[in-house]
Amino acid sequence: MDIEKFSSLELKTEDVKDITEVCNKCIDLEQQVNSAEENLSRLKEKLRDYQERIIPEMMQEAGVDSLVLTNGKKVNVKPFYGAKIPIERQDEAFSWLRAKGHGDMIKNSITANLDRGQDNLASELVKVCQQHGFNYSQKMKVEPMTLKAWARERVEKGEELPFDLFGIYIANRATIK
Repeated sequence: MDIEKFSSLELKTEDVKDITEVCNKCIDLEQQVNSAEENLSRLKEKLRDYQERIIPEMMQEAGVDSLVLTNGKKVNVKPFYGAKIPIERQDEAFSWLRAKGHGDMIKNSITANLDRGQDNLASELVKVCQQHGFNYSQKMKVEPMTLKAWARERVEKGEELPFDLFGIYIANRATIK
């Protein structure tokens, strides 16, 4: 678009007024969305507090891990596991997994997607790319659900794990169905 040509057009006062009104409505909607997102975040945090602290503590004090409410809904408290490798500790976490025989959890991507357990193939592909001067990008990750299940299994077996390295989080969580 030729800006000089566009800026030389004369706008009618009525057009400017209409555009201004629509822009102000847009600004107002944007503020409403931001406010709703902030409110949703607060509500989610409050819900998590009820599910992971208030209800489990009350039920533990009462000596129960499940009960049926008067409306027929069932409340259960069960352990909940979370895990997420902090980005800044990813190399360290991958080294730990490989050293402990869990390297097959690491998924590699080098332009082509490689599945878990194909760590050796990824290393070979990188070497070939380097030898031939190919541009490549390598991305390694452990799928979040795989990491969470792995952490749960190891903790329940009583194995020692570096919780901070894998962002392991364990809490009791109440579910109401």
